[in-house]
Amino acid sequence: QVHLVESGGGLVQAGGSLRLSCAASGSIFSINTMGWYRQAPGKQRELVASITRGGTTNYADSVKGRFTISRDNAQNTVGLHMNSLKPEDTAVYYCNADVVTGVARYPGVWGQGTLVTVSS
Repeated sequence: QVHLVESGGGLVQAGGSLRLSCAASGSIFSINTMGWYRQAPGKQRELVASITRGGTTNYADSVKGRFTISRDNAQNTVGLHMNSLKPEDTAVYYCNADVVTGVARYPGVWGQGTLVTVSS
């Protein structure tokens, strides 16, 4: 089995910064794309940012220039550095990974989520 565990959420004032981390564990052979999604109350889950194993990144327009995604392939971790946070960034943030084990590929492994609350 493969598990993703997020950390780093919390309460921050508008304009502040937070860093989220996600660590994958289990019988991992390799991890392809890793990403961060978020779901605000009453809204659908949306992609925030993703990063391929080779380091190619993709960002939602709403976070470009403010958020930075990074990963450590050796440690099987992905991070999200969030700057200039806005109240509309308030959501539960989920880590996602496309994981390859010794016997199968699991393209949709999710973490349990971490709450980010930005106060105005």
